[in-house]
Amino acid sequence: MQDNTAKQIQKVDVLVVGAGFGGMYALHKFREKGLRTVAIEAGAGVGGTWYWNRYPGARCDVMTIDYSYSFSDEIQQEWTWSERFCAQGEILSYANFVAEKLDLLRDIRFGTRANVVEFDDATQRWRIETEQGDIYDAKFCILSTGPLSVPKGVAIPGADSFEGELYLSARWPHHDVELDGKRIGVIGTGSSGVQIVSVVAHQASHLHVFQRTPSFSLPMRNQKLDPDYVAQVKKHYNAMRAVTRMTFSGGTRPASSRPLFSVTVEERNAMLEEAWQTAGHNLLGIFSDLLLNKDANDVVADFVRKKIGETVKDPQTAEKLMPRGEPIFARRPCLDTNYYEVFNQDNVTLVDCLTTPIERITPKGVIVDGKEIELDVIIAATGFDALTGALLSIDIKGRAGASLREKWSEGARSYLGMTIQGFPNLFTTASVNGPSALANFILLNEQNVNWISDLVDHMTAQGHDTVEATEAAEDRWMERIAQLASKSLMPKANTWYTGTNIPGKPRSFPMYAGGLGKYTEDCQNVANNGYEGLIFGSQSATPATHKARETA
Repeated sequence: MQDNTAKQIQKVDVLVVGAGFGGMYALHKFREKGLRTVAIEAGAGVGGTWYWNRYPGARCDVMTIDYSYSFSDEIQQEWTWSERFCAQGEILSYANFVAEKLDLLRDIRFGTRANVVEFDDATQRWRIETEQGDIYDAKFCILSTGPLSVPKGVAIPGADSFEGELYLSARWPHHDVELDGKRIGVIGTGSSGVQIVSVVAHQASHLHVFQRTPSFSLPMRNQKLDPDYVAQVKKHYNAMRAVTRMTFSGGTRPASSRPLFSVTVEERNAMLEEAWQTAGHNLLGIFSDLLLNKDANDVVADFVRKKIGETVKDPQTAEKLMPRGEPIFARRPCLDTNYYEVFNQDNVTLVDCLTTPIERITPKGVIVDGKEIELDVIIAATGFDALTGALLSIDIKGRAGASLREKWSEGARSYLGMTIQGFPNLFTTASVNGPSALANFILLNEQNVNWISDLVDHMTAQGHDTVEATEAAEDRWMERIAQLASKSLMPKANTWYTGTNIPGKPRSFPMYAGGLGKYTEDCQNVANNGYEGLIFGSQSATPATHKARETA
């Protein structure tokens, strides 16, 4: 341990890292228990991803009646969403509304980033040191850092030489950015890139879209919410939530038990067309085997490719926009408003970086195929070091100084996606070995925080000071994740799901692919069985004692 005698140490019961929706709820939940709880947040406000991602067109791709807290009916009744899929600004306003409603701001330290999180074997407590030099001493540490919070940046030669405006989508400025009439280049066509292109195509004098890997994008069909519909939702919110918590995604979109080949060709084509015309995300749930049966997946992929061909007038451009070689929905599906339509505009040019990669960025623009494309603005929607990036950016050390980076050097492993062997009283929410990005993030965070809260109650009642997973429990959980993934087509794609967007990162599919409902059941079964797979200790227990218990 470092010598902290010269620094003031702030002692708390619970230290929460992150003030997105997971961290906000954790702060509220543990304060309600009477525990001295503080949250630290790198940004200057709450909201997590919605604080940082302010790029043009930023919008949630989960329906906002689902993408909101369920723990407080008072909040559900007081807050009214304006659209089916709300924009970043409205979601951030919601986060601030909740923070003010629950008086969270007084216990959040903004502009504060965790640098070292280290377990003290002598005191059985966590020492959290921030980049700003603050030190916290906590019995429990909850990491609500989010799966998409560390951007990759622009790893293209010459990026620093560009004399125009260069913006990273995930770190968009908090001031107005004037784009009208400018020559703009957008690098990347994942979810963020698709949303950006759909908007800036109507602002740019000319837009070059630098596409590395094409994405399947579905029509969002966004709309204003009718007051009568809103009143209906609010009246039945609690019943709706009870159902959605047990679905695969944690949302109210269709979820069928009907395999694709159980209906006739005419019936399935009609169903696909109806889903496309009403809301593209419905395609995810109209058949039960889209992520299990490659032949069924191919049918839906061909349907979407046909729609792209019908929309984009130039056949060569349309073909470049069609993903091939990977299952549809194995890469995160995008929702858009007239994304493919903008490629019919004279001021939009698609650059296929699979056949003609970006060679370098120059002071004046971008070199592709030996030719310079002059630009005034470059927008990099280049993705994230997802799932593990935020956790591994912190120097986390458990018992006897064991490093989480070393433990996870060949891939993330934990128990239930919430506890880690060798790291007592350290919890993660909506993290890598749970449903994570496959589920409604807010409901998943609520489930995780509630489960951790119940575990802390159990510890208090039994007189325990520490808790951690056993190595055997971790092994069983990782086998469970692998078994679920082996049944799914999702691991078949090279995406941030599998870590292949980061050079040198171990390739794996570390998320729980069984859905939010099954995951919730698995977690509840652990609790019902006396928290099997966890070991408890007291302050008098030594590291050797804990090791003996783990291997018993």
